[in-house]
Amino acid sequence: MYVGRDMTELSMMSKKEWKKEELAYFHHSLQQVVPYLNSEGQTIHREIVEEIEARGGLKRNEADWTHGTRVQYD
Repeated sequence: MYVGRDMTELSMMSKKEWKKEELAYFHHSLQQVVPYLNSEGQTIHREIVEEIEARGGLKRNEADWTHGTRVQYD
């Protein structure tokens, strides 16, 4: 279960200020409902994807004993 700031709070902030976990969670959530998004929702999703790409993606470069190579938001 996602534990973090909700979209109401995040919508007041620049995507550059979002944590990786927040980007990953809302990207996954919006990706599942893409066919049903209105133009505003599509714009938000596109901005999230662009921010993820600007940061070099969501994968970690190395795994260690406590972290895998994917960002976990759950």
